[in-house]
Amino acid sequence: MKRTGKRSPWTWIPTLYFAQALPYVAVMTISVIMYKRLGISNTDIALYTGWLYLPWVIKPFWSPFVDIIRTKRWWTITMQWIIAFALAALAFCIPAPFFFQLTLAIFWLVGFTSATHDIAADGFYMLALTEHEQSLYVGIRSTFYRIATLAGQGLLVIVAGLIETNSGLEPVQLTVNADPAVEWSQPDLGAIDAATPDLAGEMAFITAGTQITAATKVPDNVTVNIGGELREMPFDKYAAMMMDSVKTLNVRNGFVTAEKPQTPQTKKADDGPSAFTLWVKRIFGEERAAAASHHNNFAIAAVRLNRKPAAGEEIIINFTHKTGDQSIRLEQNKLSTRFVFNESNWDKPAYLYYEIDHKLAAPASAGFEGASGNIPMAWLTVFAILSGFFFIMALYHSWALPRPDSDRRVGSARTAGSIFREFYETFRSFFRKPQVWVAIAFMLLYRLPEAQLVKLINPFLLDPIDKGGLGLTTGQVGIVYGTVGIIGLTIGGIIGGIVAARGGLKKWLWPMAWSMSLTCLTFVYLSYATAPTLLTINICVFIEQFGYGFGFTAYMLYLIYFSEGKHKTAHYAICTGFMALGMMLPGMAAGWLQETIGYRHFFIWTIICCAATIGICAFLKIDPKFGKKIENNE
Repeated sequence: MKRTGKRSPWTWIPTLYFAQALPYVAVMTISVIMYKRLGISNTDIALYTGWLYLPWVIKPFWSPFVDIIRTKRWWTITMQWIIAFALAALAFCIPAPFFFQLTLAIFWLVGFTSATHDIAADGFYMLALTEHEQSLYVGIRSTFYRIATLAGQGLLVIVAGLIETNSGLEPVQLTVNADPAVEWSQPDLGAIDAATPDLAGEMAFITAGTQITAATKVPDNVTVNIGGELREMPFDKYAAMMMDSVKTLNVRNGFVTAEKPQTPQTKKADDGPSAFTLWVKRIFGEERAAAASHHNNFAIAAVRLNRKPAAGEEIIINFTHKTGDQSIRLEQNKLSTRFVFNESNWDKPAYLYYEIDHKLAAPASAGFEGASGNIPMAWLTVFAILSGFFFIMALYHSWALPRPDSDRRVGSARTAGSIFREFYETFRSFFRKPQVWVAIAFMLLYRLPEAQLVKLINPFLLDPIDKGGLGLTTGQVGIVYGTVGIIGLTIGGIIGGIVAARGGLKKWLWPMAWSMSLTCLTFVYLSYATAPTLLTINICVFIEQFGYGFGFTAYMLYLIYFSEGKHKTAHYAICTGFMALGMMLPGMAAGWLQETIGYRHFFIWTIICCAATIGICAFLKIDPKFGKKIENNE
């Protein structure tokens, strides 16, 4: 293969894959946060944004057009221009009366454009680099993709929060302190009414107190006054009743719009586990004594205005977690944390519900902030920044992307009929490749252990010890898996790319396959270990994620290798479709299997599944030179 350009790949690979990730994050993550802050109901958010993933699922079906029409360089830069203009249009639609419908339509456009950009960018990567360079930079491109994901979910949301905080009333600061030494007591929903409003001062939010202290341990049963009658009930039912009371009061006081009633659907009676589930549990299930009942405590806070707003004026406040332990969580999945104050409800309290992890063994605290700034302006700014970034990327990549000779062979198709014949030929040629069914089996089975494991890592870390888990708090899991795990995954991917570039894919296929497999043993060890320390857990998660990152390099390189040929761009997109399927199907059954046989036996099962990872590699035929640096060919 000829060298395809004079510019170093470092001048465009980091920026190209950073740009590739941002639209995906904007569509799948930032859109949900924005709609939540702008007052869209959870029902509508889940219904309409859930479908936004569709473009990435079905992108293989139009990938041949990217291969047939124009160059990959042209498609890549053109898609960046379209994304830039679409994000600018989205920003200006946010303050519009029908912003939800307008922005949702633009998110669909960004989704399809971004999926097309993925096809073109991945195809360009294969055309613009030698096989050796593809191996060397495969970890680098993944690293910058992950960095962009973190930046999109973190920095851009922080920017929106800063604008909200600094453009409205003085933010409300609330701190929830959880202390195992504190004795449990019932919360007082009426405490906020004792706060005296300052009718003459500046308009501000008032609370009964900025510090809330709560216990971490709760009684099994509590006695409550319901309609003047004292009743005893289990704590979990009491907590559910209090959460429902918070929701009802906020709706009744006009702070939150009631959720639309769901369409009644016929549902079969719950007859318990199926005969097959009971058989699996009896034969393969883990013998474990019944787990003790543990319940999380909760705390309730409230806020209201100190004076009446002007006629027709609305003051909106949004509450978010700002600092401290993530084990103290502001409930926002079932309850709204966005409240609308006006002239009719300004003197009524709006309630917040906090859940406190019962596994906290030492005092902990978390800070929460209520911001009442210009929310549409905040998110307008975020998407304006994103739009500006893509204008810069489109201009930069117009200069930085090389012009490989292989990317100029667009094909002879010019008429509509010839284009569709070429479209058909693309899929036909994919399924006529040598070893196609072995390759598809590899795409589906190589990640079989990890596809199941990744779904249960967080639940295993969080579940209490008597249920087979490690009993970590939410905050500890954020550090273990969200920080240490990501570091291990990134380092493993980079090292995998470096060694594959030196020895070639064929040489490193087996070590990487074993790495993907054997590191699952760390979770077998953790499930059997007696009270492993946090350091031990961190080391094990790092090893497992490092092994996965290292082993995943072989998977990505094989997809590139198998896609080689006339329609490599479209063929690579088809491969990624099988890749997604290989993660989705095993992951769907993982939860059921774990609940049926327990964590210990589930992790042993993932080790058994490693036989599929290792076994399928034995059938692959790979050119020993692929990915390896060849002298005098650089």
